Amino acid sequence: MKKAISVLSGGLDCTVATSVFKNDYEIHAITFDYGQKAFRRELQAAKEICSKMGWTHEVIDLPWLARISNSSLNTSEEIPELSENDLDDLEKSAKSASSVWVPARNMVFTSIAVSYAESIGAEKIIVGWDYEEAATFPDNSKEFLETFNDLIDVGSPEKIEIEAPLIDLNKEEIVELGLDIGAPIELSYSCYDGRDKQCGVCESCMRRKRAFKNVGIKDKMEYEI
Repeated sequence: MKKAISVLSGGLDCTVATSVFKNDYEIHAITFDYGQKAFRRELQAAKEICSKMGWTHEVIDLPWLARISNSSLNTSEEIPELSENDLDDLEKSAKSASSVWVPARNMVFTSIAVSYAESIGAEKIIVGWDYEEAATFPDNSKEFLETFNDLIDVGSPEKIEIEAPLIDLNKEEIVELGLDIGAPIELSYSCYDGRDKQCGVCESCMRRKRAFKNVGIKDKMEYEI
């Protein structure tokens, strides 16, 4: 069977994106530990997802990224809290994105995924980049995807392609797709804060909560608020 690398944090987006390819590829999932507050819960979610789906799983430690990052995901700085109305306020959402930005995170993750793909003969790298988050995270954008694929064409002797099946979707559409294809979204964990229950007030939680509400289904992953 053809092989694919999944960059799997255990979150909603990457879980749905990887599930798009679940019947056509042997999935090798990698989860990164870069000192983020949510790593324990992300790892738990990723392990449970991989166990249910029959995907292999490996953790990659990036202690140097933890050391150089001044993101609120890595430091004692408080993670911003947003209201649902704030999500569509570009100024407020951009401020939140700036607080949680980890230096070149997706560039680093994707480059490492290319190494893994070359080493095991995988032809796909699956990522959860999406349209909604691309508004404030440039490394989720279609331009970033296309440019990185161009880089692989130039820099790798292998035929490897980054697949981002959610690149044109918002969160509601991602939830709907996950339901349609049987993705284990009930096991996914999206909170920046890393509590046992999702905090319910960080930007990632708020986007997830709004999506499930707008789709009209209950999110089985619990929230503190």
